[in-house]
Amino acid sequence: MTYQPIEHYGIIGNMYTTALVGLNGAIDWLCFPNHDSPSVFAAVLDDQKGGHFRISPALGGANGLSEQIKRKQLYWPATNVLITRFLTSEGVGEIVDFMPVGLSADEIGYHSLIRQVRVVRGAMRFYLECYPAFNYARDNHEATITPKGVCFYSETLSLGLATEIELVEKGTAVSAEFTLQEEENAVFVLQGIESGAGCGLPISPATATDLFKHTVRYWRSWLSQSTYRGRWREMVERSALTTFEPTGAIVAAPTCSLPEEIGGERNWDYRYTWIRDAAFTLNALLRIGFTEEAAKFMNWIECRCRDLNPDGSLQIMYGIDGRHHLPEEHLEHLEGYLGSSPIRVGNAAHDQLQLDIYGELMDAVYLYDNYGLPISYDLWTHLRRLILSRRSLDARVWL
Repeated sequence: MTYQPIEHYGIIGNMYTTALVGLNGAIDWLCFPNHDSPSVFAAVLDDQKGGHFRISPALGGANGLSEQIKRKQLYWPATNVLITRFLTSEGVGEIVDFMPVGLSADEIGYHSLIRQVRVVRGAMRFYLECYPAFNYARDNHEATITPKGVCFYSETLSLGLATEIELVEKGTAVSAEFTLQEEENAVFVLQGIESGAGCGLPISPATATDLFKHTVRYWRSWLSQSTYRGRWREMVERSALTTFEPTGAIVAAPTCSLPEEIGGERNWDYRYTWIRDAAFTLNALLRIGFTEEAAKFMNWIECRCRDLNPDGSLQIMYGIDGRHHLPEEHLEHLEGYLGSSPIRVGNAAHDQLQLDIYGELMDAVYLYDNYGLPISYDLWTHLRRLILSRRSLDARVWL
C-alpha cells in the first residue's frame, strides 16, 4: 500500500458515519458506527497498520494503481452514492459504494456499507482484501470465514462482511480474486453484528440495486429542499450532505489527525461540533432552504445551553452526542499520513476558555429567531442567565 493524495478520495455516508474511498478502490477511513467512534479502517493514517477494504482490478498490482488502468470517480448526481470506475484494454468495471439511508432497524441494509462491483463492458478480474484494524489498530481480532462471508470479532466491536464470493483467510484479514463478465455483479455488505449471530445473509445484486434506487431517491428528495440556484449549485449541495441525524449536530470534519502541513504537528481531531461554527452553519442552512436541519441543529444548541458546566460556562466544542469530556490521546503506534505525527484522537481544546463563543452563540440564536422559528421563552431565560454570568467572568478576566 502507498498513501494516496487526499484529493483522490471520495466520501460516502449515512448521517451516522462516513467512509473515504480512494481512486484505487480502497476504503482507507471508516469509523463505526458513528463519526467519532474508533476507526475500523485507518490506512489514511498508517498504510501498514491502519486497516483497509480494497477492491481493484487484479492487474493493478499490490496497491491497485497500475499504469495500465485509468481511474475515475464521480457521484451519482445529487446523492452520496460514489462510483469508482476502472478502464482497461479488456473492459470497464466499477464499484458502486453507498450506505443505505431512510431505513428502519429491521430492514435489510440498515446501518451497512454496500459495495456493488460490476462490469459494464468486456470482462475484468478483481482482487479484494479486507483488513480491519479495530479501535485505531489497538485491538486484536479474529476472522472466521463462513459459507456466506466472514465475521471479524474484537473485544469492542464485531463486523460481518457478507458475500457470495469465496473468501480466503489471510491472517486476520481475508482476500479473494474473482472475474466478472459484462453485466455481472458481485455484492459485499459490511455491517455490525452480535457475537455468535453470524455475518448476515448476503444481499443479492437485485436487492442491492433496489437499495441503491431507494438511497438515490432519499438523497434527491432531501436535496429538493434546497433553494440555491447559483452557479456553484453542485458544490453547495455536496457540502450540505453531512450531518449527524440522531442529534442534528454537524461535525467539523469526518477525519482526525490529517496534518495541516505534511510533517507538521498540527494534526487535530475534528469529528466534533464547535459552538463557534454554529452561526455560520445555521446561516448557511437557512439561506439554502434547509429549515428542518437548521431546527435540529438549533435544538442541539439549546440542549447545550441547558447542560452547562458546573461553573455555569459553555464549552467551545462538544461531542456530536453532546458529551462534554473529549480526552485527547496520542497514538504512538501509528505513523501518520505521510509520516505526519503525532496522531491525536479526542481534542484537549474542549476545556479551553474562549470568550468569543458567547457572541457567536447569540448570533446563531438571532439568525434562527429571525429566519427560522421564534425561540422559546424557556431558551431565552437560559441564554439570559448564561450571558449575565459570562459578563461577570469577562470582568474578572480583564481585571
